[in-house]
Parts: sequence; structure tokens; C-alpha cells
Amino acid sequence: MSDKKYPKEDCITLLKNKYQELQTNGLSRYPQRSDCEAREVVAIKAFLGPWPRALEQAGIKPPRDDDRLERNREKRARAKKARIEAIKNAKQDK
Repeated sequence: MSDKKYPKEDCITLLKNKYQELQTNGLSRYPQRSDCEAREVVAIKAFLGPWPRALEQAGIKPPRDDDRLERNREKRARAKKARIEAIKNAKQDK
């Protein structure tokens, strides 16, 4: 196995090349982890984060809907606030 290091720019180029290769071969899908060597996957995820976010940063996959993310954050915040209130009420009832 090679000790080649992959800078961030090379990781993006690697993903773009894999996507282009898939398109050339008639496959209309995003590159998967299994399309790359293990050391390439490790470098890509180290620099670009989880696989879907890496594809977004490489410009292959459209960015996820931030409105949905904001709704999820608000939902988690409300749930946390409700848990804290429940704990406070349980302590007061004792």
C-alpha cells in the first residue's frame, strides 16, 4: 500500500474523476465509498466529512435542504427544553 497523502483539493478532484468515470461508463449514480480504495475513502472523509457532505463539497450532489435542518434543530431544542422541565417538575414533586 502506498503512503501517498491526499490534500483536500486532491480529494475533491478524486471524487469528481470517479463521478465522471461512472458517467462515462453509463452509470447515472453518485460515487460510492466502494468505488474508491480504502485509503482514498479515509482521506476524503477526513477532509470533507461524511460521504454525502463530501459529495456536496465536490459539487457532485446538490446541497441538502437547510430549511429541513433548521426545523430539526428547533425540534431538538423544544424536546430538550421539555426534558429539562420534566426533570425540574419531578424534583419539585419529591
